[in-house]
Amino acid sequence: MGGENDGAAAQAQVAGEPQAQGDQAAQAAVTAGLQGAGAAGDGGDVVARAHKDYEAALAERDARIAELEGEIAEAAKTAEGADALRKEMDELRRRGDEERVGFELQLAGARNVKAARALLPDHDNDIEKLKAAEPWLFGAGAPAQTGATGLPNAGAASDEGKTLKRWRSIAGLPESEE
Repeated sequence: MGGENDGAAAQAQVAGEPQAQGDQAAQAAVTAGLQGAGAAGDGGDVVARAHKDYEAALAERDARIAELEGEIAEAAKTAEGADALRKEMDELRRRGDEERVGFELQLAGARNVKAARALLPDHDNDIEKLKAAEPWLFGAGAPAQTGATGLPNAGAASDEGKTLKRWRSIAGLPESEE
């Protein structure tokens, strides 16, 4: 039972109460009862009454301890919930920052956002500094191809009659007279 009282005293200290508040009240009741017993002369009744007062004070103290334990448990739940919410908010902020940086890199014309994001810390997380230091990473997508294929452009207008005449001569067919 001594271990239980030590635990109760520790819980009372955690809750901000003096260590032996309940014990002091109980001891005062017993002392008053014993002093009254000496004066009145009927020691048995007074001791029994003091014992009941002591028991009541202990029961009151135990009830307060149980109440404080509940408050501590509730505070712990709240702290755990608040900690979980803080972690979730930090994760959302981190994701938001990553998306914002990716979007800004795309707007700056990064050819490869992943590579640009990897190099960004080397340039103080400043996109303009990165763009100046690594110009190859920014610009239009793939370079436009140049050169001739020997075929007419797909979008260019052509003379169908001339093309048909050419294909007939290749195939060895007589010219049509339409």
